[in-house]
Amino acid sequence: MNSLKIERQNGNVPKSVAGEDHVSGFIAYLAEAEIPDGFKTEHVQAVSTINTAEKLGITDTANSWSVKVLHYQLSEIFRINPSISLYVGIFTKPTDYKFTEIKTVQNFANGRIRQMALWCGDKAFDADDLTAIQGVADALDAENAPLSILYAPQVTAIGELPTNVAGANQYRTSVVIAQAGSGIAAELYAAEANQTAKASVSAVGVVLGLVSAAAVHQSIGWVKNFPTGVNVPAFSDGTLYRDIDKALIEQLDAGRYLFFVTHVGQAGSYMNDSHTMDSAISDYAMIENVRTMDKAVRGIRTYLVPELGGNIYVDAETGKMQAYSISHLETTANKALEDMEKAGELSGYRVEIDPDQNILSTSEVEIIIRQVAVGVMRKIKVKIGFAQTA
Repeated sequence: MNSLKIERQNGNVPKSVAGEDHVSGFIAYLAEAEIPDGFKTEHVQAVSTINTAEKLGITDTANSWSVKVLHYQLSEIFRINPSISLYVGIFTKPTDYKFTEIKTVQNFANGRIRQMALWCGDKAFDADDLTAIQGVADALDAENAPLSILYAPQVTAIGELPTNVAGANQYRTSVVIAQAGSGIAAELYAAEANQTAKASVSAVGVVLGLVSAAAVHQSIGWVKNFPTGVNVPAFSDGTLYRDIDKALIEQLDAGRYLFFVTHVGQAGSYMNDSHTMDSAISDYAMIENVRTMDKAVRGIRTYLVPELGGNIYVDAETGKMQAYSISHLETTANKALEDMEKAGELSGYRVEIDPDQNILSTSEVEIIIRQVAVGVMRKIKVKIGFAQTA
């Protein structure tokens, strides 16, 4: 009998979204012999789909355990956010980590990267790492290429992690200690060759996917919007979340680490919060605050740079800046913030310019901008009881 059979194929065509909030980076450090062929000459590549990664030599059948982990991380990133624009950097494992490769990848992307993950599965966590990473990030910020960094080090004993390393303006770094306790991640962790000090598989790919998928003002801890898709949450030492004492969970959260948690009545797992390693009382204690400010700064710069070298008119009688010159600059500085407010990324803003500034002497105009952030509801308190009437 005659017949026609059509089979649907998934071409994994990369999706495109507006803006650049989703532009991300991923760095891994491998032994020289383990570096995939596609990264041996050019250590940084744009990777739009898992198919692209596989063509570059990042496969789940590789002889290298680390390359298999890298394939898993990228698969998780694309699972969470198929629309991500991703730059992957694979570098030879250094004897002394300076993390300057962050700048290498950011420069390759022409400063477009907004968030980046560092997988260092066999490098034990060290507080000095945070200082080094923040230093590179600060240098990029000074070059108008700010970004947030998710750092995934080796964790051999979750109870031995220091909980007093947050602070000192480490607001561009977050430490991920999450791992999936089942599926591919658990299989990879079990297969890790060093049985005494196992390298961590980590779930930094999941976290990067969540950050890149979230609007800049949104917390990745939002239960309704950002499930992890990990059914059995664990930590980077293989310990399951359900086996950890609540006191240690609270201690790790207070230490500002990122990991998976569960909620009674909700299936799956979620992020404990969106901490950076800055002080808990800092304006930049959460990733969404850093991303929101970075977006505002990038936008304001885009509109104000063309004004450099332009004329400012002065009232001949008072010496003050003319009102129409002030109005023009305020309107120009407002544009990026107006767009962000319309998108729900800011609650409000205000731009002010003092007309008494002596522009003729200094050739400098000071603009003061105040932003009102969007709040995040981290706790809900409900009072309930019986009453004679409603």
